[in-house]
Amino acid sequence: MITKTAYIGLGSNLPSSAGDPRGTLAAAIKRLGSLGVVTAQSSFYETEPVGYTAQPSFLNAAVELQTPFAPIELLDGLLAIEREFSRERRQTPAKGPRTLDLDLLLMEGIVLNHERLTLPHGEMAQRRFVLAPLAEIAPNAVHPVLGKMVSTLLQELRDEGPNRIRAVNIF
Repeated sequence: MITKTAYIGLGSNLPSSAGDPRGTLAAAIKRLGSLGVVTAQSSFYETEPVGYTAQPSFLNAAVELQTPFAPIELLDGLLAIEREFSRERRQTPAKGPRTLDLDLLLMEGIVLNHERLTLPHGEMAQRRFVLAPLAEIAPNAVHPVLGKMVSTLLQELRDEGPNRIRAVNIF
């Protein structure tokens, strides 16, 4: 079976059927095994909310997944897992509180602009809460549009606003 390497960002700031956000992320990482093999997992990072700030802090993480699925199929699997944890994207305010957020960040150097999915993730290069956990497990992964390694993108982020180094801490 041919597999592809995908990097998935995870986030949670509300309890779910699996417990608090830490329990939710741990359970979601196990569920990702239904979509392939999790080959690397970052630490959990406590992060300040971005955009909509009147909400609890988030826990964020990243995983590397070896998967046989194509990008849209994988997206469908990720959305199904979110629903298992009581997340309905259409009923959640943009950047608002959520039980679980699963974002497909990078996949095998694929560049995709589809009505349902953009690869690489459109905002990952500007988000410390995405890059810090991703750099922990895949510092040499390359953003296929910018041509830069994840570790370089993290180093280039300005230490200000929601990207302050103090705003993203290992939990």
